[in-house]
Parts: sequence; C-alpha cells; structure tokens
Amino acid sequence: MTVEELSVLEKALLLSGASEWDSRGNKRAGIPSFVMSDGPHGVRRQLGSGDHLGLGASKPATCFPTAGTVANSWDPDLARTMGEALGAEAHDLDVNVLLGPGMNIKRNPLCGRNFEYYSEDPQVAGRMAAGLIEGIQSNNIAACPKHFAVNSQELRRQASNSVVDERTMRELYLTAFEIAVRQAKPWSIMSSYNQINGVYAHENAHLLQDILRNEWGFDGAVISDWGGSNSAVAAVKAGGTLEMPSPGYTSVRELVGAVGAGTLAEADLNVRAAEVAKLAQLTKTTGVSRDDMLSEDVKAAHHQVARRVAEESLVLLSNSDEVLPLKSGTRVAVVGDMAKTPRYQGSGSSKVNATKVENLLDELKRSSDLEVVGYEQGYERQGTSNRALIEDAVALAGNDKTEVIVAVVGLDERSESEGLDRSTMAIAQAQNDLVQALCATGKPVVAVLVAGSPVELPWANDVSALLYVGLSGQAGASATVRALTGAVNPCGHLAETWPMQYSDCPSSDWYPATGRDAIYREGPFVGYRYYTTTGIAVRFPFGYGLSYSQFSYSDLSVDDEGVSFTVRNDSDIAGATVAQMYVRGPQGGVLRPDRELKGFAKVRLGAHESATIRIDFDRYTFRHFDVQSNAWQEESGEWTVMIGKDAQDIVLSAPLERTEGVAPVPADPALGAYLEGKVKQVTDAQMATLFGHGVIAPAKTTVFNSNDPISDWRNSKGWLARTVAKTLSKREVKIREKTGAPDLNTLFLLNMPPRAMSKMTQGMVDSAMVDAVTAIANGRTFRGIGSFIASYFRNQSANKRVAKELNK
Repeated sequence: MTVEELSVLEKALLLSGASEWDSRGNKRAGIPSFVMSDGPHGVRRQLGSGDHLGLGASKPATCFPTAGTVANSWDPDLARTMGEALGAEAHDLDVNVLLGPGMNIKRNPLCGRNFEYYSEDPQVAGRMAAGLIEGIQSNNIAACPKHFAVNSQELRRQASNSVVDERTMRELYLTAFEIAVRQAKPWSIMSSYNQINGVYAHENAHLLQDILRNEWGFDGAVISDWGGSNSAVAAVKAGGTLEMPSPGYTSVRELVGAVGAGTLAEADLNVRAAEVAKLAQLTKTTGVSRDDMLSEDVKAAHHQVARRVAEESLVLLSNSDEVLPLKSGTRVAVVGDMAKTPRYQGSGSSKVNATKVENLLDELKRSSDLEVVGYEQGYERQGTSNRALIEDAVALAGNDKTEVIVAVVGLDERSESEGLDRSTMAIAQAQNDLVQALCATGKPVVAVLVAGSPVELPWANDVSALLYVGLSGQAGASATVRALTGAVNPCGHLAETWPMQYSDCPSSDWYPATGRDAIYREGPFVGYRYYTTTGIAVRFPFGYGLSYSQFSYSDLSVDDEGVSFTVRNDSDIAGATVAQMYVRGPQGGVLRPDRELKGFAKVRLGAHESATIRIDFDRYTFRHFDVQSNAWQEESGEWTVMIGKDAQDIVLSAPLERTEGVAPVPADPALGAYLEGKVKQVTDAQMATLFGHGVIAPAKTTVFNSNDPISDWRNSKGWLARTVAKTLSKREVKIREKTGAPDLNTLFLLNMPPRAMSKMTQGMVDSAMVDAVTAIANGRTFRGIGSFIASYFRNQSANKRVAKELNK
C-alpha cells in the first residue's frame, strides 16, 4: 500500500509525534515509527516518556566537545570522524534521528545556547556542520541540523519575531545551512521556535519552500522544534513535515477538517506524509532494542575519539613567557574548583550522561612529566566572595616548591544554558580576584579557561599563558594535560571574535530583545565583519590561535579559479595551523563588510617543512544577494584576495580583476552610518533603507494573544495571570540560586506561549482551551476558567471520536 492510498486521517496522523521522542508509524503502509534524540555532541537517549530539557535520566553515551569548541579545530574531517562515532552510538542506542548539529550564527556573545553553535561565520559553521552530518548519516542515522533559522536568543524563544533584512538573512544567517544542505544532504532539518519577519519558521513558505526546497534542493523532512509548531494546517501548506513532540489528536482533527473543508489540498498532505515515510525507511534499523546499551569496547574507543577532538580544538591564546609547554619535572600548584569538579558541557537538552568523566587535577597527578605540589579550591563555584579561599590559594602558590601555577577558571553551569541568555560577558569577580592575586605572587600563572563562549578577561595581559579549552567533553582534561606538557601542540583557532568588553559588540545596545520583535538592526555587521570594518580593537580576533610552532606564508598566486600559496613551519616542532582566505569587494560596489571569510585549510607540517596550499573559489566566494532582482549576483571589477593567520593578521594579498558579473552599483548614500559599519549610529531612516521598509519596535504588550509568553503576564490586568507569572519568576530565581543550575522547566514555562500547550500535552489541550487561557491572561479570569472547563470536555469527546474511528 502506498502513502497516497491511506485515509486522510491516517496521513494526518503521520505528521505529528506519538510521544516525546517517537514518530507515528503505519503498519498498513509498512511505515515504521522512528525515534528521535538530542545529540549535537552526544546521544541523549531517554527511557520512558522522557523530556526535552535534559532533566530526566538517559542512557550513558560519549560526551564529545560541544559545537562551539569543535569549531575551533577548523577541521571538517575531524567533525566527520566525530559524526561517525555519534551515528554509531545512535544506532546502538536505538535512535534513528539525531537532533543536531546546532548551526545558528553567533550574533551576540550572550546567547545562552552559543556553546551549541559553531561560529559567527557561515563558512566555518556550514563546513563543520557538513562534516558532522556526513559522519552521522554514514551509519544510516539521520542528522537533523537546527534551528532553521535566524534563531539568536533564548529569551522569549517561542514568542520572538526575528526581523531581518532579506540580504543579511540570505548572506549571513542562511548560508551556513545552505552549505550543509548542498554538501551533506541531511535527511531532516529542524525548524526554529521563532518567527522570521512575522511568520513562524515551521510554517514559513519563503523559508521552507522557496529557499530550502526549491533553491537548495532539500528533499527531506522538516521537523518542528519541540512545541515550536503554530498551525498544523499552515505548516503542511508551507513545507513543515512533522510536528513534535505530540499534540495528540488535536492537530490531526485540524488537518482532517481542513481537507474536508477544502482549505487544505490532500495533495499537500500526501507530500508531507511521504516525507515522513521516506525518513522512516531511510533510518530503519534491525537488531537493536530500546533497552540496549553501549558496549565497553565502544565506550573505550569513543572516549579516545572524544580526546582527539578536544586536543584538536584547544586554543592557545597567549604564551608570552613561553612557559608552555611545561618542562618535564615542573612542580605545579593546581588552583580552581573546576580543576577538581569539571565543567565540560552546557545545560539543557544537549546534556549527555557521559560514560566517563575526567578531571584536570587527577590527570595532572597521573602525568609522569609533572609534580603536583598541592591543590586549592580558589573560589566558590557560584561566584560568592570568599577571601579565605583566595588566601589559601596564594599560600600554595607562594610555597617554595611551586614553580608554576595552573589556575582553572571560567563560567559555571548557570551561565550557559538552553532557555536562558547570559546577563554579562564577565566571569565571576571572585575568579578575577583570584587570578590577579596569583599573578601578584610573581610565579608564572597558566590560566586554563573553561567556557562555551567569549568572556571578558581583565587579567589577560598578566598571566604567563592562557589556554582556552572551551567545553571540551568527557576527555577534555587529559587532552588539556597533553597540551600543557607538549605531548600535543595546540592548533585550534577561534571561530568567533572575543571583544575587549561586551559594550564593544555591535548588537549590545539591543540584545536580547525583550518585546515581540528582535530587530537585527546591525545588518551584516556581525562579529569580525563589524570589528574589521570599524577598526574597533578586540581581545582576540576571529581565526586567532597560537602554537608551539611558528609559521610563515609566501608566494601567493591568484587565478580565476582560486589561490595558491606556501606555508612553512619555521620551528623545530611539528604543528598545524589554519590558513584563511578573505575577500574584499570592488570599491564603489554594494554595501559590504571590509572583508569576509570565503575559504580555509587546516595545514599540518613537520619541523621546517613547507607545503603549497590551494583554496578554490566556489559559488559563495563573490556572490551577494540582490533584493531587487531576488537573485544572487556577482560584481565585476577589482576584488582583493587576502590570506590571513586570522581576520586581522593578513599576511598576503593580491588584486583579482573579475570581468564576469554585473557592474558594481554604488551603495545607496541613504544607508548613512551603515556605509562605515557604524551600526550604533544608525538612524531609523537609515535602517528603513537597509530593510526596504520602515521598522518600528512594537509598544509594550497590553493585550495578549496565544503567542505571547507567560512571562509577559506580569503586566496582565488579571490577578490570576499576574500571580502565575510572578510566582514562576520567583521560583526560577530561587532554584537557580539554591542549586547553582538553571531551572529549565520553569524557564521553559516562562518563555512558553499558551499556544504551545496544545502542542506538548498529547491532546489534553486544544486550540479552544488555549483561547480560554488567553482570555485569563487578558483579565477575563472567570469567563476564561469557565470556557476552559467546557472546552476540556468537548476536546475529550472529540479525541474519543478520533480514537474510535482509528479502531475501526
């Protein structure tokens, strides 16, 4: 039996989940149910009903470094190796679809989920994601890159409208997905929670049909983020395939009713149902069951893979006194709570139940090259000031036996989490005080920095060396020790810019958006595109990374197809670096940042070895999106091709005259401050020129709809709604302060609009009940309660009728 031969009801059933993690199958058509699981950096296979926030227990699996850390390797082949291991574990744990990688552009350093995303640049994000996807799918397990698209903040994440101009969206926020889709051909993709220019992602035809399917050739299934679907009927029309987790029969009734009323074509239903059937068949597994666990051999082998990925992703940020690598026999004092109790991943749905967890203190003690003279906690993990801990650490540092201090500092578990954006780019003041006190002893201080995204570093010039380990997974500690001792030569480069302070960031004045609209008024000037255009100094530039080796570049040759140049290792130590190709558009052409990354190569060289490196141009190198013609264009004229060690350290450059393409068209003078990248000086009129229409942030919400988050109810006229919002807010703060970890359940509720209730309750709540809740939010408390109760019984009856029909 084909999918088309199924009844309308059966086809509608295929388009929503059966449970938190399972799709619905159909035995008559031979369509198996398939299992989805979080898995950007490790398989989170939950048992029982499960949850989508990382709260419940899950099977042990390898915790690899997070995407924000892996990106620092600039090595798509390494990402592919990691993907192969992830896909193998997904298979062995009875998972068919792995929900990852996360690949949104890092618009602002404070996004709570940045540790799950690769980069501020689409070339790095797209190519790294493509490698991971190819590795996962080599096991016949589907990857599901996310969150498509323009998802940049956690605040109001299910009720935020990303307002962005078409050109910036195409060139910056969608290109990474385009690279991944064209190269790796993922079998599924996850739509984001947010709206894009007023239309929810899961029902955005421009995004899902015009661009994803028609332009890029995607032929897989679009899966909603959990609770991220709005209208089931609109989603089917626009290209949204599968609604997760489970709206019960609510959406099914809506779809069947729409087909019956003629407002939804059965042909559209057929296409979406066929996409579910195709994904089910592609990922069908045999010989595994829900209770299976990883073998000990797999655990051991993949721990080694996790270590290798961590080693390749470590970034040496400074080594001014060449204290690293530590000489054999060096006596070290170890300081820092995170040296003993490691932080190696972020909080939220990506949280993995690791098969094994290392800590830096034990790994340093195990090293035959070093002598650990002692350990001190140094600081309270949650940031409380404790002078006694600093004094104890200083006493250890001042000990005559201590030659070098290894201080482990960074962000705690509360700071980086799904559902919560960071409030500051600073690390806890108690840790800053500790590092400054240790530096004052006069002993060399090697700072090991643990964080999934950039932090302010007031003491960066005071430490002898700074090694950024990111969130390095379960084997990160041994990888770090190998780098400290020279067994591994650090070769990571930053995949995002580190500003001096948060106020330097282009979007710092309007991020995160607290109202309905998140206006991307900075346009294309994100990350290094902003800093290199404006000349604003940064702590560490995009693409930056040191090594125990020294590399030189020469002999740049440019032709119509690409560039060639020589990289030489001028040292006695084998090592690797990342050669980066940037381009600058013709003078007098369209609005552009000063330079944009268009290619890169990881180069590994032995001592005093040299190699000729080739980086070819491709469809992304010279293009820009022309809004007037609604098409990609390339400008003719004189371009500049640059080879850099990072975005600022350009070591080779050459002109390239391009005769093909459209003649350069000068940017509109009405863009004003945009012409120099000075986005904080942009006026509303200049922004309207960029967007092609006026953009005005909406006023404070006074009348709530079903898509306004519960957090907004603080301003409700109704006492019950106000009480609910205030109680939840107080609960979240109290639990976070008590446990030192974010209260993800409460955060989800605060950011959740009533509409999501009908998507996440397995049919217990329908749209009429949502309308009743919205009435309560608008102060019509008793009327809303009465309507909710009446609608509840009507919904139960309707669900029973559907179940009865299915039984027939």
